[in-house]
Amino acid sequence: MAGDLPCLPPCCVRMLCFCWRRSSRALELYCPHGDLSAVMNSQERPQSRPQLDLKFLQRFLRIQAVLFPKWSSQNVLMFLTLLCVTLLEQLVIYQVGLIPSQYYGVLGNKDLSGFKTLTAIALVLIVVNSTLKSFDQFISNLMYVSWRKTLTEDLHCQYFEGQVYYTLNVLHEDIDNPDQRISQDVERFCRQLSSMASKLIISPFTLAYYTYQCFHSTGWLGPVSIFGYFVIGTVVNKMLMSPIVSKLVQQEKLEGDFRFKHMQIRVNAEPAAFYRAGRVEHMRTDRRLQSLLQTQRELMGKELWLYIGINTFDYLGSILSYVVIAIPIFSGVYGDLTPTELSSLVSKNAFVSIYLISCFSQLIDLSTTVSDVAGYTHRIGELQETLLNLSRQWKDHYLEAKTSWDLDKWGLDSSRSEEEMVPEDTAFLLERVTLAVPSSGKLLIKDLNLKISQGNNLLIVGNTGTGKTSFLRVLSGLWESTQGKGCDSPKHCPGHTSWGCPR
Repeated sequence: MAGDLPCLPPCCVRMLCFCWRRSSRALELYCPHGDLSAVMNSQERPQSRPQLDLKFLQRFLRIQAVLFPKWSSQNVLMFLTLLCVTLLEQLVIYQVGLIPSQYYGVLGNKDLSGFKTLTAIALVLIVVNSTLKSFDQFISNLMYVSWRKTLTEDLHCQYFEGQVYYTLNVLHEDIDNPDQRISQDVERFCRQLSSMASKLIISPFTLAYYTYQCFHSTGWLGPVSIFGYFVIGTVVNKMLMSPIVSKLVQQEKLEGDFRFKHMQIRVNAEPAAFYRAGRVEHMRTDRRLQSLLQTQRELMGKELWLYIGINTFDYLGSILSYVVIAIPIFSGVYGDLTPTELSSLVSKNAFVSIYLISCFSQLIDLSTTVSDVAGYTHRIGELQETLLNLSRQWKDHYLEAKTSWDLDKWGLDSSRSEEEMVPEDTAFLLERVTLAVPSSGKLLIKDLNLKISQGNNLLIVGNTGTGKTSFLRVLSGLWESTQGKGCDSPKHCPGHTSWGCPR
C-alpha cells in the first residue's frame, strides 16, 4: 500500500482528510481495517430467518391495512372492479369451454346450419373474452401504481417524521438499506402482488363452481381426487418455499449493499482520486459482487427444486383429469349413449375436470411469486416496525423536551430558584451535560453547562476529534446526552442563532 500513496505536502494531506471526513457514510473508503460494512454487519445482533410463518402473516396484514385503509378508498373500488371483471371473464370462459363439446355434436350430426351458428357465437365469445382479459390486466396495472403510491407515501410519512430518517441511517444499523426497501422492494412487492391479484380473488368462486360441476359429472371421487392432489402439492411446495424466502431476503440485502458501494464511490469520487484508492475500492467492490453472486447461485439452486415440484404437479394434473373422466365411463354409467353422444359428453366433462385441476395448478404455479412476495413482505414489514418504533421514541422525546422547556419558561419547575428561571430569549440550555459517541461509548464532553440566547453568535474551536460537531448534534437534537439536561426552544429558528466550527 505504501507504494500506492502519492507524496503530498502536509497542507494537501490536511485538505484531503477534511474532504474525506465530510461524509460520515464514506468512512468505509479509508477504514484501515478493511471493509467497514463487514465490521458493522458483524456487530449486528442475530435475527431469526424470515419464513412463511405467523410473523409473515402479521406483516402482510399490516401492509394490507395500509393499502386498503377504508371501504371507500380508491384501492378498494379498483379491487371490487377487478373482481367483477374476473367474474364476467370466468362466465365467458365457461361458455367458450363448452363450445368444443357442441362442435362434436354438430359435426357428428352433419348439421351445417348449427355449425354456422355455433361458429358465430364462438367468435363473439372469443372477442368478449379477449376484451375482458385485457381489462383484467389493465386494472391490475392500475392497482400496482396505486398500491405503490399508497405504501411508499405511508413509509415516507414515518421516515421523514422529525429526525427518524437520520436515526435510521446513521445511528440505527439493524435495518440494512432503508432506501432500497422504500424504493425497490416496495415496487417489486406491489408488482408481484398485482400480477397474481386476479387469480387469487377469483379462485374461491371458480373452485366452488367447478367442484360442483365435477361432482355432478363424475361423482364424489372426482373432486376428492383433485382436492387431494392440491393438498399434497401445497404441502410439498410449502416445504420447498421456506428456504427460498430467507435466501431472497439475504439476496436483496446484498443487492442494496452492492448498489450502495457504487453510490459511495460516485459521491466520494474526488477524495478517492486524491487518495489513489481505485485499486482498493476495486477489490472491495468485487468482494461484494462475489458475495452477491454466490447468494444468487444458492437461491437458484433452491428454486430449482421448487420448479421441479411445480412442473411435476402441472403434468400430473393433465393425467389426473383423464383418470377422473374414465371412472364413470368404465363403471358403466354412460353405457346407453351412442359414440357421438359419448364423445360430446366426454368433451364437456373433460373441460370441467381439466379446468378445476387448472385452477389448482395455477395456485401451485404461484409458489415462486408467493415466495418473492413473502421475502419483500418481511423486508418492508421490518422497516415498518422500526419506523413506527423510532417515530414513537421521537414523539416521546419531543413532548418530554417541550414539557421541560415550558416548565422552565413559566417557572413551574420547583427545583429552580427564582434567579435560575430561564429567560424568554433563551435558544438552548444545557445543564451538566455528558456526551459520548452512541456507537462506541467514547466520552467526548463531561458536565457541560451552557446557555445560548437568540440572536447571539457562537464560535466553537478545538482540535479534530474533540467533539465540536458532536456538540452541534446535541444542540440539534440528533444525539441524546448520556447525563444531564439539555433542551432548545420549540419556537427558536436556526436562522436566529449561528455557529461556526473551524477545523
